[in-house]
Amino acid sequence: MTARKPALSFWQIWNMCFGFLGIQFGFALQNANVSRIFQTLGAGVADIPALWIAAPLTGLLVQPLIGYWSDRTWGRLGRRRPYFLAGALLATLALLAMPNSPTLWVAAGLLWLMDASFNVSMEPFRAFVGDQLPTRQRAKGYAMQSFFIGIGAVVASLLPYVLARLGVSNTAPADAIPDTVRYAFYAGGVALCGSVLWTVLTTREYPPEELLAFEDDAQAAAPVRAARAWRLGVLLAGFGIFLLLAILRFSLAHDLYLLAGMLVVAGLLFVWLSFARGNGMLRQVMADLYGMPVAMRRLAWVQFFSWFALFAMWIYTTPAVTAVQFGATDPQSALYNAGANWVGVLFAAYNGFAALAAIVIPWMARAWGLRISHLVNVTLGGAGLVSFALVRDPHWLLLSMVGVGFAWASVLSLPYALLSDNLPAAKMGVYMGIFNFFIVIPQLLAASVLGVLLKWFFHGQPVDALVLGGASLVLAGLCVLRVREPEVAPGT
Repeated sequence: MTARKPALSFWQIWNMCFGFLGIQFGFALQNANVSRIFQTLGAGVADIPALWIAAPLTGLLVQPLIGYWSDRTWGRLGRRRPYFLAGALLATLALLAMPNSPTLWVAAGLLWLMDASFNVSMEPFRAFVGDQLPTRQRAKGYAMQSFFIGIGAVVASLLPYVLARLGVSNTAPADAIPDTVRYAFYAGGVALCGSVLWTVLTTREYPPEELLAFEDDAQAAAPVRAARAWRLGVLLAGFGIFLLLAILRFSLAHDLYLLAGMLVVAGLLFVWLSFARGNGMLRQVMADLYGMPVAMRRLAWVQFFSWFALFAMWIYTTPAVTAVQFGATDPQSALYNAGANWVGVLFAAYNGFAALAAIVIPWMARAWGLRISHLVNVTLGGAGLVSFALVRDPHWLLLSMVGVGFAWASVLSLPYALLSDNLPAAKMGVYMGIFNFFIVIPQLLAASVLGVLLKWFFHGQPVDALVLGGASLVLAGLCVLRVREPEVAPGT
């Protein structure tokens, strides 16, 4: 006999989501400043995507494994909380070390550690909402996470600009990081560790047997029949080999080797899945990937195009704005660093608008439904990114960030609201990790091909990568129309 999971109070939901404030504080510092750090340490604009590859590749490997393990963990700290805490401690160390990087390759390695640590904390937080809240409150939980994401990112993105206004040095000698960036990263480490510790100490978790007794989570995981997975494997591996031969035959950019290698490895894993026996971790993760629920398969395309656009924005906004709106390409110049600080303001602005949008989006969903609301929001974001190529006064880019903010809030909430009722409790963690494949894979694709596109088609102009990102967001909105609308929209 099943029981109904009790609803949580506002402050209980607040406490369980508060850790996301610190995670996003660190994540926003990374997104707004790492390209700047890379350029300061000698990286060219065309080299930046390859240096970012470690971050999404780490997420691809870490998130499903953390989800798988956290589904099977139970100890003094509970099920998900041990992963929050471990990831926060490692990420804090990386944040403190990053602005003191002596060389470009040290900075690239610290980006890998930082992103891996963020993923260790972030993935269980998504599953935590599904574990703790009844179905009718899950949309509220994801909206609360979006609110904290917006607030944390606003403060983090503004920090270098504010510190410069307070008189902290915003320039540095060659191959050194300005004090504004260093002190911002130090503050990020404190905020991350403190906020995650708050969630760990103020929340509790249901033991696995109690969780499975609730009717919200009584849904059993359907068995996966993987005998035909080899067909998909052969298709992926064949395309990867074709791309590899094309790279060798036509001397294409080496960045494409990663994309070809990913396709071949994925294909071989699906072929292996068709013949593998037993219940080992790799087989179970691959079987769950192959046997995703229909809604998850369709939402995968929405996530794919959304996150391709977002990664293009994070990589290229700094070189685009400094070049187009500020007319500077020398990372050591005062004008370039002023432009880079303004990018921090723009990133703070879109996250601030996202925090406001998180309040408005439930009203949109009630009026228009989840799908149309998401289409409208990401289309606004696409228009905002395209406008970077048209606007010359950097202050008008704040208006562009309104659209980007609505898109960001929507990407962080509505796909999860559409998905949440289709995941069994026993596999909540691993499915959330697998769903994040479609956040990570487009980032890897962007890291592989954007540098090539920049050289071949964009004449070395990074602002054109933002235009491509805008088109990708609009395509994501069209894809969401293929997803079935729930009978009752979450949050009503």
